[in-house]
Amino acid sequence: MIGKGILGFSSLLFIGYGLACFYDPSIAASNAGLVMEGASAFAEIGAMYGGLQMGFGLFCLIAVINANYYRAGLLALFIVIGFVGVTRLISQIVGSDEWTSYTVGALIYELATMVISGIVFVREKGHFSD
Repeated sequence: MIGKGILGFSSLLFIGYGLACFYDPSIAASNAGLVMEGASAFAEIGAMYGGLQMGFGLFCLIAVINANYYRAGLLALFIVIGFVGVTRLISQIVGSDEWTSYTVGALIYELATMVISGIVFVREKGHFSD
């Protein structure tokens, strides 16, 4: 149940934020303190914060619905979101003394998701549970 919960929550988060950032890439840019200069920057932010997040969110949703993808979804959350969280933490520590609410919120989600999905993945040992 916890595994489906973290996958379901993540799918809503990624699809929702991805749609918003695809529609208006300046949302992601301003949240992260980035400046977009030129068409390539607009396309890059729209693709990475919009398209990539929507696609990953859809994969998480499929993992909730289809038992064949459940463990792969948990493993993807652990690896992908875990690496995002760990590298965000290291980059923040090395690069700046200023901690924004955006960075702190992202770190809480990313590191908690990594831990939860990793624990559920290991505990469930190949079987699908509700």
